[in-house]
Amino acid sequence: MSGKKPTYVTQPHLPPLAEFLPYLEQIWDSKILTNNGPFHQELEVALAEYLGVKYISLFSNGTIALVTALQALRISGEVITTPYTFPATTHSLIWNQIRPVFVDIDTDCNLDPSRVEEAITPHTTAIMPVHCYGQPCDVESIQEIADRYGLKVIYDAAHAFGVQHRDRSLLSFGDLSILSFHATKVFTTFEGGAIICPDEKSKRRIDYLKNFGFSDEVTVVASGINGKMNEVSAAMGLLQLKTIDAVLDRRRAIEARYRDGLADVAGLSFLPIPPETVGNGSYVPIFVEGGASRRDQLYEFLKGQEIHGRRYFYPLISNLPMYRGLGSAAPETLPIANQISDSVICLPIFPDLSDSQQTEIIAAVKSFF
Repeated sequence: MSGKKPTYVTQPHLPPLAEFLPYLEQIWDSKILTNNGPFHQELEVALAEYLGVKYISLFSNGTIALVTALQALRISGEVITTPYTFPATTHSLIWNQIRPVFVDIDTDCNLDPSRVEEAITPHTTAIMPVHCYGQPCDVESIQEIADRYGLKVIYDAAHAFGVQHRDRSLLSFGDLSILSFHATKVFTTFEGGAIICPDEKSKRRIDYLKNFGFSDEVTVVASGINGKMNEVSAAMGLLQLKTIDAVLDRRRAIEARYRDGLADVAGLSFLPIPPETVGNGSYVPIFVEGGASRRDQLYEFLKGQEIHGRRYFYPLISNLPMYRGLGSAAPETLPIANQISDSVICLPIFPDLSDSQQTEIIAAVKSFF
């Protein structure tokens, strides 16, 4: 061990404690800790305005938001989704007794629309793509397929906070989009999440579902769950919004510096920059030639220098014990997803990453190759 402070893939951007204390004092004075309190209401309005969407419903975390979104649209049967994602995406289907159907990804790490149509059966009710690393899916092609077969589209947009695509919010595509505000995300409420809603009626139903189905003090209209965001998390979100533009600018600058500093390294590649898209610098994945063994050598080499990258996403969801028995999980049907999963490492990126730290990381990666 070198004794220096470790550098991790991501660290939450925390405001000075002194700026957070007045929010806590208001919560203590009001004695309103949850149940659609004033900070919760304020954050929903502020986020909808900032993100350029019509309605937003806050949640205790992104996973509960995913589970509730499927309930809100009454999804059943089979849902076509990606194997290259965080387990929460697929777990939310299982918790709703929905059968996941995996199709392969494209080289941009997102669901390949050309593989979606051939996977549709009479039992298919929806498509659940993921905007992986904040990279926009081929939203137009996916929507065309959904419209042709009468399917719903639910986007796992956990990585896509603030991403603009073709001069509009990436979150505005599909029937619903789900955000995560976990501590590892570009915008955090400690733990939290949200569903982007297209209209007031959809938001009302989702709000019922996240609060046990209560429509008023004595009326329960649905078999809901407890998915509400508390006031402390909402206050954190309001404070985060004050500096989010600077945070996103800094993350984009760090990503650009990685791309520039490692552009000429043989045996290493980056994702292409999506056209007509303003990203958010949520992650910086690099892809190592030579398979999982070579990638893991780099992973261990960096860890030995207190640089903790992440093999994100590895292992592939379709290779986990609870899913590999599905017919759609067979590795031969998912060649690109398996190849990318065996080659990926995400480099550290967070607003407080200093230029000198990043210079050390770039030098370490270069020295390995």
